[in-house]
Amino acid sequence: MRNVATINFEKKDKTCKFDTKIKTDKHSMKNIILFDHKDTWTDLLPLSYTRPLADIRIGILTIREKWKRYFPDDTVSCLTVGYLSAKYPTVEADDNIFIAGNICPDTALARRIGALEEGQSLHAGPELIAFRGSRKQFDAAEFADDATYADEYCAIRSLYDIFMKNGTQLRADFRLLTAGRHSQPLSDSCVVIGPRCFDDGMPSVFLEEGASVEAVSLNTSGGPIYIGRNATVMEGSCIRAPFAACEKAQVNMGSKIYGATTLGPYCKVGGELNNVVMFGFSNKAHDGFLGNAVIGEWCNIGAGTNASNLKNDYTEIKLWNYRAHRFLRTGLQFCGLIMGDHSKAGINCMFNTATVIGVGVNIHGAGFPRNFVASFSEGGATGYADVSVAKFFDIAKRMMARRNIELNDVDKEIFENIYRIADNYK
Repeated sequence: MRNVATINFEKKDKTCKFDTKIKTDKHSMKNIILFDHKDTWTDLLPLSYTRPLADIRIGILTIREKWKRYFPDDTVSCLTVGYLSAKYPTVEADDNIFIAGNICPDTALARRIGALEEGQSLHAGPELIAFRGSRKQFDAAEFADDATYADEYCAIRSLYDIFMKNGTQLRADFRLLTAGRHSQPLSDSCVVIGPRCFDDGMPSVFLEEGASVEAVSLNTSGGPIYIGRNATVMEGSCIRAPFAACEKAQVNMGSKIYGATTLGPYCKVGGELNNVVMFGFSNKAHDGFLGNAVIGEWCNIGAGTNASNLKNDYTEIKLWNYRAHRFLRTGLQFCGLIMGDHSKAGINCMFNTATVIGVGVNIHGAGFPRNFVASFSEGGATGYADVSVAKFFDIAKRMMARRNIELNDVDKEIFENIYRIADNYK
């Protein structure tokens, strides 16, 4: 049995010819299943507690959304851990293409996968990239014909891969989303530093319908800037590319945002950010620094909160790993805050370099909390208490209601499962 997560825990007006769609005819429509490697899924906790790997946001899109762009006419679903399957069901057919959910597509890789014959698998060293066949064959690892993929590709194997590879993925997603399209006009009140159009004619700044950007400094020397539908960048903000603000994201007045930063849908930010990925519906609306960080959904970082991304002695950073149940060496000098869904930090909180916060955590008080805080905990430097499921649901309901989203029974069951699992890490 292979290591797959079947576990069950109780502009210039030029058109860029950038075509990423994999051509298929009616009779070659594919059923694509993005599967989770068990070990990789565990390595990406706490972010994977609440989603399949394919629903991790990196660049502008989630990994699932990227694959859907390459196979627009095909069914794309996920195969993940048991307790997530009710929210993320697997669509099966007699003939499926299984693709590792932590791998981001590119044109060459998508074409190679699209050309797989029945019973054939695609590997890169020991890593299974894709397999074509039935679910039974896949579960039994009945790979009749193995093929090797020698080209480079983007895979997310660790938490820090998300922010480290975000710039490259942001540039690729920008082309996926904007090729052959026209941007909404940029206000004359904005200053663009760097090229307004790349060498191939593609605009360096792209505004979707309803985007509002006024009196903002945009530096495109490092790549593209994408402003999503109905997103807002307020006056006095300074932004360096690559950067993306997804649908209805908001950048508050006077914000300073450095490159390789992504704000997921409905995120709200202020202060200073450098190389940050926020998945969606999360807020860091006030002054304070956040760098080399990944923030899940429905998080809130209070005013004046700062998170270190560099040790004072400039030594290598160690990061908590759930599978190893200890801190592991990363080889990195820069790594900031990793925060799971529905976690909060009060005003003037301070985080040490490379702090990992689980799901449903409430951090408050003076001093630095420890570098790993288990899910459903409340407190800070002086100690922690457990957060009951009932209290967590009450807080989550109120926060989600602000965006007119309901915490439904399926979500509740997922969090009840996470609550039981989290006991292993307290």
